[in-house]
Amino acid sequence: MTVGAGLFLAFLVLQRLAELALSRRNTRALMAEGAREVAPGHYPLIVALHAAWIAALVVLGHDAQLQIGWLVIFAVLQLFRLWILRTLGRRWTTRIIVTDTPLVAYGPYRWIAHPNYLLVVCEIAVAPLVLGLGWVAVVFSVLNAAVLSIRIRAENAALEAGRGA
Repeated sequence: MTVGAGLFLAFLVLQRLAELALSRRNTRALMAEGAREVAPGHYPLIVALHAAWIAALVVLGHDAQLQIGWLVIFAVLQLFRLWILRTLGRRWTTRIIVTDTPLVAYGPYRWIAHPNYLLVVCEIAVAPLVLGLGWVAVVFSVLNAAVLSIRIRAENAALEAGRGA
């Protein structure tokens, strides 16, 4: 394993594990306050997709030389991630959790309906490119698009139902 690839992959794995812990904590707190989960049936598919993506990166990219241009783009995406997490705060989860509170309409949500999904789309494409794995970027981008089409439809339906539409 090259040092650069090892550090990059370790960052990805630790980041995803930390996000799952944060999501679990936020989900529990929101549910304790009366929120409800919507359309949980597709969630295992999301988990499987992301686990397979990370596994592909580790298995196929562990000895890669980092592509610095793509690494810079990935770093910028992490700033976008922090902006999203800061904006949503304790409302950020990996599940579709509906509350009776108004939607967030500031930060990146002022301009983009689903900034976290945009981030994930970009990351699933860019992280493999950091490792020179263009075909992995294409395959998982296609799979992610299919999963997100299910996810975004379910989330939009939940949001519309919450507005009484």
